[in-house]
This record gives sequence, C-alpha cells and structure tokens, in this order.
Amino acid sequence: MAIEKNILITAGDGIGPEVMNEVQKIISFLNHEGLANFHVTERPIGGASLDAHGVPVTDETLELGKSSDCVLLGAVGGTQWDHIDFALRPEAGLLKTRKELDLFANLRPALVFDALIDASTLKPEIIRGLDILIVRELTGGVYFGEPRGIFDLPNGERQGVNTQVYTTSEIHRVARVAFELAQKRGQKLCSCEKANVMESGKLWREEVSKLASDYPDVSLSHMYADNCAMQLLKNPRQFDVIVTDNLFGDILSDEASMLTGSLGMLPSASLGARDANGHQNALYEPVHGSAPDIAGQNKANPMAAILSFAMALRFSLDLPVIADHIEAAARAVLDQGLRTGDIMAEGCTQIGTSQMGDAVIDELKIKLMKAA
Repeated sequence: MAIEKNILITAGDGIGPEVMNEVQKIISFLNHEGLANFHVTERPIGGASLDAHGVPVTDETLELGKSSDCVLLGAVGGTQWDHIDFALRPEAGLLKTRKELDLFANLRPALVFDALIDASTLKPEIIRGLDILIVRELTGGVYFGEPRGIFDLPNGERQGVNTQVYTTSEIHRVARVAFELAQKRGQKLCSCEKANVMESGKLWREEVSKLASDYPDVSLSHMYADNCAMQLLKNPRQFDVIVTDNLFGDILSDEASMLTGSLGMLPSASLGARDANGHQNALYEPVHGSAPDIAGQNKANPMAAILSFAMALRFSLDLPVIADHIEAAARAVLDQGLRTGDIMAEGCTQIGTSQMGDAVIDELKIKLMKAA
C-alpha cells in the first residue's frame, strides 16, 4: 500500500508559484505511479497572503502547517510590499511560521555538482567534491531576542537595539541535531560562534562541548565565525557539518551557498522536535529568494525546490529511496547539459522552468524503471 502523507504547499510570491508547480508535477507523478498517496493542501503566504487576507500568514495556515507531515514553501517577498510596516512584510510571515512551528534547526547543504563546477567563482581544485551541511539555529538569537526596537534617547539621538540571547536548552537541541547528522556523514562537526567577544558565544561553546561525550564517534572542533567565513573560501572541504547560531548561520550559509555557483540549486530544511507521537513539524524551501524580476517568465531554476522536496521525502515523508532517485535524476539532467539561465554555460542547452521540471521527471522514470 502506498504511503499516505499530508503536505501543505505555500507557494508564496515571485517565482515561488513557478518552482512549486514543478514540485507538484513530481508529487502528481509519484501519486499516479502508486509510489505514494500525498494529499496536498495549498495556502498563500507572504505577499500573496497579505493581499488576500491582510496578514503575511494566517492562523489557519499555521494550524495546517502544524498538522501536516511537512510544509513546502516557494519564496516570499517583492518590491511592491517594501513600504509595508516590518510586522506585516512578507518576510514576517516566514519568520512567524518558523517561530510558531518551532522550527529550530535549519539544514542548508552546500553541494557542488560536477557538471556545474565551472559556475563557481572559486578554482575547481578548491571546490571539487564539496559537500557541506550547515545546521543553523533558527528560532532564537538576535533575530528574536528582547528587547528590540528603535528608541529615541534623551539627547536627541536614536538607538537601534537587538538582543543576542540563548539558553542551554536552545543550544543543546540544535547541537544534538548536528551531532546526529554528522554521525551519518563524515563524522566531523565544527561549532562556530564568537566566544572571544560575546557571552552568548562563550555559553554556546561550553554547552556544545558538554554534549561531545554523548557522540564519541564524532570529532568536534570549534571555530570563531569570522575565521569560518575565511576558511570557507580558503579550504572549504575541511568542513563536513557546521553548527552555529541564527545570525552567523544566516551569513555563513549564504556564503557557503555561493561556493556552488548558483542559489538556484540549493535546498533547505527547517525541522522542529518530535512529539510523543513521533510527529515533527518541518518546512522545506529553496534557498533562493522570490526573484520578482524574472517571475512569470518561465526562467526560474526549479532545481532547489525539487531538491528541497527530496529532503522532505528523506526527513519527513519516509521515502528516502525516492529521494535518492530524484537527486540522481537532477544530476543526470545537469550531466546532459540542460540549464536554466542562472547556470547556463557554453556548450549547454538553455531551457525554461517547466522544461527543467519535465526533464527531471523523465530521468526519474528511468531511475525507477532500473530499480524495479
């Protein structure tokens, strides 16, 4: 019997609906072939929700996210909402979703495909074979700490305040996710902070170190975040799994993503804790933004969204073998020289968003036939 799961799709803004359409084609294919029985519900988020409901995410959407086996998100944001108060901006809907679903562990892989090695700005010998996973704490730190705001001072100046704060439990739960992932990969974990100048960083280093004895098969190292930024450019293959806080994770994962040559290729997962019944809130989204300049033009690269769905199959939908086949299909398409504009290279064939999705499905059919 095909596995039954509930999926909430929040396509969002800009190119979000286009790339999520390609994911939906794969979902429909899997359902049609009897490999799964995915029940899909769609709701707006970001600017689309703001226009439809007056808020960037509704309470109903959040409740659906909590009850679903996973959430698939396209992208949020656009210039037409730049004038909106911060609390109502499309991005606030994403932040609220992460917070309400308690998605504390953000997994962002930086993987170099052999076919795209020349797309990176770094020398091929530096990045060939690169496979890094950054685990970013997502619901704490300076993005959520209190007090925060812009205040008028008695002397007439204005002061902007954001508070960096972490508790032991917040550090432990994201560090354990990173340790467990490292166990399944190269068994190396590098923890990054600024323990030399920040008390929150000192606590982070101390608490991560306390957990090391629970994972004797994992080699733990520590690195200041600024040095990590430098080392990602100098010798990125020294890293396997990196765990870090919300702010540094935001910066370092963006840097790591560009080692690969294109944001359009990179997926991500945001995971919560499992409850007593084994349910885990989870959201999967491409790393790229909403790219409003190319929205609606069949130019967007859907690979990051497709690979995000592969991550969902692995972590939330109990179909890791299908995830392997989708990832292999994506590699095969690239090896054929098929490219969207963002990864176009000499000697390759440029195709559109929908054609790229179709090509992945065609390769997926071949992979499944060989595995049968």
